Amino acid sequence: MGVAPRRARLALVSAVALLGAACAAPADDPDPDASNAASSTSTPPGEGGEPSATYARYEVDPPGEYDGRLNGDDMLLVSTETIPDDVVEQILAIRIAGQKAVTAAEPLSIGEFSLENKGYRVAAVDAADYRRFTPQTSAVLQDAWDRVAAGEIAVDQALEPRLPVDKDGYLAVGSGERTFPIHVGAFVDQVGTIDAVVNTEWGEQLGLVENNALVLYTGVISPQALRKKLKPIVGDISMTDLDIVAEEGIDPNTFQTAVLVGTFSEAVGVFNYTPIGGGRIQPDPAWVREHIVTETVPILGELTCNKYMMPQLKAALAEVQRRGLANEIKYHVGCYYPRFIHGSTTLSNHSFGLAIDINSLENQRGTVGQMHPDVVSIFKYWGFAWGGDWAYTDPMHFELEQIKNPG
Repeated sequence: MGVAPRRARLALVSAVALLGAACAAPADDPDPDASNAASSTSTPPGEGGEPSATYARYEVDPPGEYDGRLNGDDMLLVSTETIPDDVVEQILAIRIAGQKAVTAAEPLSIGEFSLENKGYRVAAVDAADYRRFTPQTSAVLQDAWDRVAAGEIAVDQALEPRLPVDKDGYLAVGSGERTFPIHVGAFVDQVGTIDAVVNTEWGEQLGLVENNALVLYTGVISPQALRKKLKPIVGDISMTDLDIVAEEGIDPNTFQTAVLVGTFSEAVGVFNYTPIGGGRIQPDPAWVREHIVTETVPILGELTCNKYMMPQLKAALAEVQRRGLANEIKYHVGCYYPRFIHGSTTLSNHSFGLAIDINSLENQRGTVGQMHPDVVSIFKYWGFAWGGDWAYTDPMHFELEQIKNPG
């Protein structure tokens, strides 16, 4: 079931840079009626690691010790207005294939600021909850989240070499008359496309629209499958599948190497990957760019899979359609989804984009299912193995078993 590679970099704890004295602050309290457009207007941090008295107005309660819980950042919804509570409730109630489609959700207040003609996305967050949606190496960094709660800003680690932080460690955040120097407390990997985070007190000061965004964790359900269910609920709210954002130059720390065995192993190749929590992995982005594509296929429409499977998948679905069986394939719940097989450390063939799950609600694991035998025969002809033949059946599941040329 399909998700694609995370944007967030998984970084070693030792590589995270923490700047300056804890809770360091400008000597003068930022005034919402005064323009502090340049970080050079800030004064040096307070001495001895203590915040100035005036800076305390931007503190919130500390997040407390990390409890070990970790969610994925699968999808980000962003609106121009506060997302109503009833919309959030409807999103949390969505079920796909008998399962909750949204395992966890966290409201954020998102806005943008510009520095040196470049735009950056900033979010006001509850550090205790938000940290669970970041990579594990970020979530465990107690000092970083304590600093956010104390009024500092945490910036995405990828921006450290090029962000214009002044000599005292301050960053000019905001726009126009609502621009303030905020001390950078940490460079640490963030959720999805977010560049920096502050606490909710700073969010109010910066004029961010309260709770105009939601980060969603879909668990074993593909964001692709969730999109169709979300559209009638969220309307024009922007939806970004965070796990299909492939960024140039990402070089994640490599924990494992995946080698696919079988008659098509040379075509698929080998990729390095990093476990990122929630049973998912982050494949080498170079491999993803080379092998994973999004194309339109018969019956199902737009689908993200391995490019070596696409010709056979299109041929199988075209034959299903030609034989008048298109109504037997009602929906899919994903193709490319880089993850382990549930409850194991073995990679699913979805990690390679070489499997597709069809009509999952009617074809649960361990059952005979309701897959039409002619549909099964067509897929087998085009080189797919069927999970309904397995000892522990999975009748929704078809995976590429051999390469065939549609000709």
